[in-house]
Amino acid sequence: MIEMVMQMRELTIGKNDAGQRLDKFLQKRFRTMPKAMMYMYIRKKCVKRNGKKCTPEEMLAQGDVLTFYIRDEFFEASREKHYDFLKAPAKLDIVYEDENLLLLDKKPGVIAHPDKEYHFDSLVSRVKHYLYDKHEYDPAAEKAFAPALVNRIDRNTGGIVIAAKNAEALRILNQKMKTRELHKLYLCLVHGKPQKDSDTLHGWLTKNESQNKVRVHRHEVEGSKEILTKYRVLRSNGTYSLVKVELLTGRTHQIRAHMASIGHPLVGDTKYGKGKKTPEGFPYQALYSYRLHFCFTEDAGLLQYLDGRRFAVNQVWFEDFISDT
Repeated sequence: MIEMVMQMRELTIGKNDAGQRLDKFLQKRFRTMPKAMMYMYIRKKCVKRNGKKCTPEEMLAQGDVLTFYIRDEFFEASREKHYDFLKAPAKLDIVYEDENLLLLDKKPGVIAHPDKEYHFDSLVSRVKHYLYDKHEYDPAAEKAFAPALVNRIDRNTGGIVIAAKNAEALRILNQKMKTRELHKLYLCLVHGKPQKDSDTLHGWLTKNESQNKVRVHRHEVEGSKEILTKYRVLRSNGTYSLVKVELLTGRTHQIRAHMASIGHPLVGDTKYGKGKKTPEGFPYQALYSYRLHFCFTEDAGLLQYLDGRRFAVNQVWFEDFISDT
């Protein structure tokens, strides 16, 4: 017998919480509950699904009713009286929006997710604040789901970031990202002019975790991952070149390191470029994820309407640094 103040409670599973395991749902819903206690509650029938005994691996469906006979403190702890995301700005640079997702133009300097230095202001917090103000996101009504980013871009890089408004869209987009059915194109400004106007670079990449830095090798070495980077020079004045890049593999800092490895680092890149300061005074590395193409090879469910659609940001901050030649 569990000795603590408790009463029977019920939760009905909505569409955003359907399609996940019971134990995964409980971990997100009751964040202060120890895992061992959660499994004990399930084992002792203190958690039931539709009035019946359940198991941790059962998949939840919309409309399921979960009944709980657990300590009240876990329910009380899950009721947030203040939402930290409201401290972040609600203004977003929106490329496209519908009922399932947002395509955002993330500016350089904005961090995607909170970290130790940025507790409150991040792109995902801004998304939550924006949707909260539009009454499209109510944390009190959601059991476990929160709007989430599908892809992420480094703090000092800009470009299109996808945010999912509901759990089904998030599941589909995560899968499409994994199977590379979302094609992204990048613009970058590099020092000098590559010998070839277009090429597909091939190499092998290793990462130094402690330095958060990668190295490109011509041949495979222990622990390396193959990289392929396709580029085309759009215009050049000899000193600088505006280059379009497509990643055929997606690795950490791939564009920055790969272009630097052939002698053409990105302007403003202090990690792989020409020192801490550049004569151009660029505040960030000149790299932008400026186009996104939905190119589905398999059914995309409720997002099938996006197949074949292309989106682009209005302007990239460095694209006019050099004029047409």
